[in-house]
Amino acid sequence: METKRINSYKDLIVWQKSIILVRNVYELTENFPKEEIFGLTSQMRRAAVSIPSNIAEGRFRGTTKDFVQFLRIAYGSGAELETQIEISKQLIKTKNLDYSSAEALLQEIMKMLNAMIHKLKAKT
Repeated sequence: METKRINSYKDLIVWQKSIILVRNVYELTENFPKEEIFGLTSQMRRAAVSIPSNIAEGRFRGTTKDFVQFLRIAYGSGAELETQIEISKQLIKTKNLDYSSAEALLQEIMKMLNAMIHKLKAKT
């Protein structure tokens, strides 16, 4: 089986999926009440954007150790987003929204990041 060479962060499936997650989070938070624009809406969007941003930055840092560190930061942003989704699901004005797509994609991304971190750590 031939392995595809990764030339850019854009070739990484985890980065591609995290871009889709950003779009999902933006669409989801468009349904949040306007009073949340500087609260949960902003926090969730920033956490979501942080995931692919840190994957990209880490990939360009040059060393595996640096890449692992940025993958950890992306993973931490995923945990933040997971928490913010959970909070949103418990608030009266946002509890009836459909979080299933964002949650499923986030879980998949978190598993991928975790696997990448462990695999790359084993190489160093």
